[in-house]
Amino acid sequence: MIDFRTDLADERRDMYRKANNLEDEIPGIETEQSEVSKNIKTSRVKILNEEGENALGKPKGMYITIDVKNLKIAGENEIQKAAEVVTNELKELISVHIGAEDDILVVGLGNAYVTPDSLGPKVISYIDVTRHLLKYAPQYLEEGTRPVSAISPGVLGTTGIETLEIIKGIVDNTKPKMLIVIDSLASKSIERISSTIQIADTGITPRCRCWKY
Repeated sequence: MIDFRTDLADERRDMYRKANNLEDEIPGIETEQSEVSKNIKTSRVKILNEEGENALGKPKGMYITIDVKNLKIAGENEIQKAAEVVTNELKELISVHIGAEDDILVVGLGNAYVTPDSLGPKVISYIDVTRHLLKYAPQYLEEGTRPVSAISPGVLGTTGIETLEIIKGIVDNTKPKMLIVIDSLASKSIERISSTIQIADTGITPRCRCWKY
């Protein structure tokens, strides 16, 4: 069993192939890579079965990785292009699982007061929530607007409540059709800091939350 120190499926694939001297694809895994532009590349790793799960240590499903080279110094046009790529990939993945007007709950995991762990809460502040507006002021929304709600539940060290307990309570009451969870991920490459986004339809399985204080 490889001790993966990364949450990125494409890095796990590369590590497994290197460790096992594989030239061909890993059994139970399908991959696809594409170049959107000179600075934007995407890769898809699809885990097909239990054999693929055991190889990469991740649940069966689709993992889409978007790499944006030099994002930290990118111009406005390049940032906009990267945002469009992420938007299109997310829309496509959502459409596979739910309808166009089904409810979505967005959850931003992490500690807003710890910089490496603040991604989730920061993203939540930019979400356009519509669930309440569809109920109380539908006349101000376009026809076909999806109900979207959002929450940043904090961390155990500041709330005294396990994050899963908070989310489960919300889900049990609001009953969304889809849960989108946003969190910081670990990578084995420092070059991917603030430059890589992974989108998956398998959920998040943290290795440890003991440092979230």
